[in-house]
Amino acid sequence: NGLLGLASFSGFVAYWLLWSYRDQVPMAGSLAKAGSVGMLAVIAGMVGLWPMALGLALGALGDFALSRRGQAAFLAGMAAFASGHLAYAVAFWGRAMSMQALAYWPFALLLALLISTEFWLAPRTGDLRWPVRGYVVVIGIMAALAMALAPGAGRGVLQIGVCLFVGSDLLLALRLFVVTDPPRQRALSLALWPSYWLGQVLILLGSLAYWPSSLGCPFHTPAKLTN
Repeated sequence: NGLLGLASFSGFVAYWLLWSYRDQVPMAGSLAKAGSVGMLAVIAGMVGLWPMALGLALGALGDFALSRRGQAAFLAGMAAFASGHLAYAVAFWGRAMSMQALAYWPFALLLALLISTEFWLAPRTGDLRWPVRGYVVVIGIMAALAMALAPGAGRGVLQIGVCLFVGSDLLLALRLFVVTDPPRQRALSLALWPSYWLGQVLILLGSLAYWPSSLGCPFHTPAKLTN
């Protein structure tokens, strides 16, 4: 796992420094981007944390697609990320608390953010308006379920990771549809990639602590230990 983590970090750094701010990314950059998250998916799979492995693998596919040019690649990337969010949401659903046990202000802030996209984002997306709206709903559901997780080790780390993931999507939306000034677009690109990658890392690390085998999570098959 240590070598896989190092490979993931190396891919993250390479993509961030060499390609994240470019409008056209070569195949080497696409592979570094996808590989940095794909290694995290392998780690999750090796310890039997299957929903997170699936979510990370779909994220890696989305990373590759979004690094390529064209509307078809963008839609494929959006579909992959939406599917990854749903994989996370399925895992979160099993340990979500009842609404009576929750503080309402985080959900109010999330709902306000989601509704605000109808004013500053949707009008600028053109033919992609409905796919973008669908994606906003899916990531909102995933984030809400993450906030509703019952107390447990690693929950805070996992929730911070989800917040960073949502933040990276917000930066990406600004980069693609709102900001038109090239220097500001590059600055957004340089900011969103660390937010996204670190968010995925924290989701994985938090999940590893949150779902030990003693909790009996039906989606977690603990790896066998060998001498």
